[in-house]
Amino acid sequence: MTKGELVIIGQQPDDIGSNRLQSVFDPESADLFGSPTPRIHTPLNDLPSRGFEVIDLATDLKQELMPWQKFVLEHGHKTLPNGRWATPITCTTVARQNGKSFLMNIRILAGLFLWDEPIQIGSAHRLSTSFEQFRHLENLIEGSDFLSKQVKRIRRRHGEEEIETKKGNRFIIRAAGSAARGISAPETIHLDELRMMKDLETYASLRYTLMASKNPMVAAYTNAGEADSLILNQIRERAMASIAGADDPEIGYFEWSAPTDVISLENATYSNPALGHTINIGNIKSVLNDDPTVVMTEVMCRWVQTITGVVDSEKWKECADLDIDINTEKLSWLAIDVTPDRKQAALVIAQKLGSEDFIVKLLHTWSNDLHLDDRAIANDIAPYCRKYPIEYVLYSHKAAGSIATRLRPAGIPIFDMDSSYPQSCDELLGAINSGRLKHRNQAQLTAQILSAVKFQRGDAGWVIGRRGQAPVCAAVATALVTHFATRPEMDFDIMTG
Repeated sequence: MTKGELVIIGQQPDDIGSNRLQSVFDPESADLFGSPTPRIHTPLNDLPSRGFEVIDLATDLKQELMPWQKFVLEHGHKTLPNGRWATPITCTTVARQNGKSFLMNIRILAGLFLWDEPIQIGSAHRLSTSFEQFRHLENLIEGSDFLSKQVKRIRRRHGEEEIETKKGNRFIIRAAGSAARGISAPETIHLDELRMMKDLETYASLRYTLMASKNPMVAAYTNAGEADSLILNQIRERAMASIAGADDPEIGYFEWSAPTDVISLENATYSNPALGHTINIGNIKSVLNDDPTVVMTEVMCRWVQTITGVVDSEKWKECADLDIDINTEKLSWLAIDVTPDRKQAALVIAQKLGSEDFIVKLLHTWSNDLHLDDRAIANDIAPYCRKYPIEYVLYSHKAAGSIATRLRPAGIPIFDMDSSYPQSCDELLGAINSGRLKHRNQAQLTAQILSAVKFQRGDAGWVIGRRGQAPVCAAVATALVTHFATRPEMDFDIMTG
């Protein structure tokens, strides 16, 4: 991967949708359209969709949906045989001014008037954004006899706007910080500009109000995020892992974004699906020379940090092999790593499969919202050291030294990898790209491997770092065991002469 090149995950740019760019890009074309389908999306399926009911509602209201909005409604509202949502967490990521707000509003109307969802909550980082959307929602209702006759009341109290139907269904506006206060069991939560939600506590307070709901959904709408866009980055990383083969069917993720970090009209067609519908080509051209950092996010819908990802998801997917597993009688290496905030840790094992190939597996993870207990982790590791014939438990003194020192008195061999860590990271990447590393497609391991980024160390070296708040301790531990699993069995493995 060359510098500045984005790893395209999911469908490739040249095989997405009929309205895609032709083989010869013509920037002067009068009928140049943005892509109707996302460049990145979680796996699709053939389940029935209730999204068509929302599309029909828009038609009845004489509101024309764009192809990209129909795509999200169809694939974001698939249902299981028991009637529950197939993807109860959906996230739509698209450049600004492409119609996210209307997409959200038409979905809110469906919950109020078609599906009898008792409570829906709308929350945005800025109340002014919520107010504007609420006014648009009012206009849609007041412009339709069918809808307005079903309304019991519309309350316009600052920060607590509410629409209630005669059946008792309600849509409520709440500020982000107090969105869940005093509300029990909403059916759907709409999160606008998810990129601005940087507080796990706020998201959790909303998410867990759904525990008693009959068929809950979290529907998020956003532009590209930043390194500290905590919730959006977590959802996107789960989506990437799902695309790479991890078993995580709950996420429905749809992203319209430019394939590279080149600011150009051609790239903008990937991130602006409303181009040719509600966005004029001239408007796109006029902003391309603005501040590049703003254009990259607002128009190209790009995460800059995507470029620096360590592992190619397709290469990682090719390393998956469910026909192999860890053998309790083979020489093994364990590695423990802990996140810098001391809230999460991971234990990984590796064994050779032959002279070249080896297998890695995530054995155990730990999580504590306050601080991990080193003694408890050491006690958890000990049984694995008895189960497998280990040579060493590998660790970084800086990250897991306090855990490792508790293992030594029990006779468990430990090995400090600090001096070899940069080399281990190189060896991990080489083993993945060559297919010598094998894994069992564990969702947690996949998510952390794909969350890892390169941090430069010195003039030429690099180590695994993390993007935003995503943990990568399992990826670090995998690098540590790779160092031993790739050691040559003899003193030399290259013959000359």
